[in-house]
Amino acid sequence: MQAVRSTCSFDATRLEDVFARCFAARYNTRLEGGYDEPLYRPHPADGEAAVILYREDYFASALHEVAHWCIAGDRRRRLTDFGYWYSPDGRTVEQQRAFERVEYKPQALEWHFARACGYRFRISRDNLEGLAVSPDDGEGFKRQVQRQAAQWQSHGLPERAQCFVAALRREFSPARVHVPFSLAELD
Repeated sequence: MQAVRSTCSFDATRLEDVFARCFAARYNTRLEGGYDEPLYRPHPADGEAAVILYREDYFASALHEVAHWCIAGDRRRRLTDFGYWYSPDGRTVEQQRAFERVEYKPQALEWHFARACGYRFRISRDNLEGLAVSPDDGEGFKRQVQRQAAQWQSHGLPERAQCFVAALRREFSPARVHVPFSLAELD
């Protein structure tokens, strides 16, 4: 018996279905929610599917983890969590800067995904209990995300990301008109 899918507009299981239609056959990878923390598990030696795990049933978490996967190259997709380190909330200034140096691209891509669904995107510095990184209170990071999103808007998304955006538009908002990037949308 197949599980009944919710009709809620932003039900994350719909993202799992869209991801499967786009990538399951070609990349033997699936998207799966319900976890305490996100994680990417590469293909085990026995050829089972790689799995992108996202938090709980959070739509935004699913979009964000797919963004990481779409950016990761072949080598990184063979590594647990794409070979990245993760320091939990409460990072030092240096740890936060290192986080932001690698995180602006996935968040820029997540913006494109959210936009394709008509879902509200929020930039996350993911460090609520950490030290202040700079006097700009995250404005520099916000500008990095904006610049990268605008660059992809002008020059095209990475191949897998473009495939996912097109599928998201078909699934969530087929009549949505492609409009220019606006910094005001990134908050």
